[in-house]
Amino acid sequence: MTKMIFVNLPVADLDKAKAFYTALGFVNEPKFTDETAAAMQWSDTIVVMLLTHAKWKSFTTRPIPDKGSSEVMLALSFDGKAEVDRVTDLAGTNGGATDPNAVQDHGFMYGRSFLDLDGHLWETVWMDPAMAETGPPELAETHARAS
Repeated sequence: MTKMIFVNLPVADLDKAKAFYTALGFVNEPKFTDETAAAMQWSDTIVVMLLTHAKWKSFTTRPIPDKGSSEVMLALSFDGKAEVDRVTDLAGTNGGATDPNAVQDHGFMYGRSFLDLDGHLWETVWMDPAMAETGPPELAETHARAS
């Protein structure tokens, strides 16, 4: 079986959360969707499971973080800076908050961020494919000295 990641997120309003993620390009997988949860496919190997608070609580006794805190920061990669901007701006257009973290432009890497309707923190990033192979110059020098 192919290795996959399922990101489980508690949401206050399942229908609104589904609409938000659909607007960003996620696709709902109806086989794993009901009135308590929605499987939102990002790729063949990445699925975001949106869970009502009641459904979330059936999996864990840990509290649901409030909108002002972050337990995790999730990142989605894109093919270019324009796609990073487009998806981040779509998040804002659809009720999310854009750029809670500073925009990062390092030349070889560009990133922005958004909060979804429930305050979950996402990064949108692009990295020069050549840099993804070699790493940034400052780290290449560090690795060379350590060898």
